[in-house]
Amino acid sequence: MKSRPFRGWYADLVLLAVAAIWGGTFVTVQDAVATFPVITFLAIRFSLATLVFLPLLRRNRRSTSTGIPAPRQRHVLLPSLLIGIALFAGYAFQTYGLRFTTPAKAGFITGIAVVLVPLGSAIFLRRPPSAAAVIGVALATVGLAALTLNRDLSIAPGDLLVLGCAVSFAAQILLVGRFAPHFDAVALAAGQIAAVAVLSWLAALVVDGAPRWPAGNVWFAAAFTGILATAFAFWAQTMAQRFASPTHTALIFATEPVFAAIFSFLLIDEQLTARALLGCGLILAGMLISELGVWPRPRNDEASKLT
Repeated sequence: MKSRPFRGWYADLVLLAVAAIWGGTFVTVQDAVATFPVITFLAIRFSLATLVFLPLLRRNRRSTSTGIPAPRQRHVLLPSLLIGIALFAGYAFQTYGLRFTTPAKAGFITGIAVVLVPLGSAIFLRRPPSAAAVIGVALATVGLAALTLNRDLSIAPGDLLVLGCAVSFAAQILLVGRFAPHFDAVALAAGQIAAVAVLSWLAALVVDGAPRWPAGNVWFAAAFTGILATAFAFWAQTMAQRFASPTHTALIFATEPVFAAIFSFLLIDEQLTARALLGCGLILAGMLISELGVWPRPRNDEASKLT
């Protein structure tokens, strides 16, 4: 792949923009699903995102500059479905969880995915975790306890649901890292988004019953999350991960909960207790230590394998 715009720090800037957009969705989604069925909201969101991708797919098929062999392109459906299943699970857990927890807490708990990525890489690539990864997991675990545990040591249902979201998103990052270098970015991003849309509509018919017409705030949230936080974000992530490892991507995504806390404070004046702030700090420290110390930066010859 010789697509210059997404090399080096350009890819980092794109991934940082994605993290900022995702951080801004927590407040918007929480307001939308307060009175509207969760899975139906996801179905509308990902259907809008799929529609955005249709002209991109049409234009992409006419182009001969992708550099991906045509036989390989025809096999993009299975990877798209696998990534889509992880995404659907993650967003279902997160969106349900936002009904029972605060946006800032949800952002930091979701950030646990960053710690899980190097562990997942170690397990599936048969590489033992480094000392930094172990320290990062330990700090994040203590931070998660400080952020979520009640006085009786129970965990709120919303926080537990968002933790399931973190596991699912870690799987999504690993899967994208596995498949992105081998498939066209537009086709793979569109495939995973369409898969989530189909899965959401099927689940909505079972869980939510007959579809309801959304109110204005729901349409705004679905459009914002569908176009920016889904269509643009996953296309950008898939394109950028052709030139960035899963661990490097997860490190940049560690800023998402920080953006979530900032937007929560600015938009709804959410205040965190001292213990919650300590927990958030430990989680963020665990993310950074885990990611910065898992593997050294690739040498030039290794980095060329990503291009």
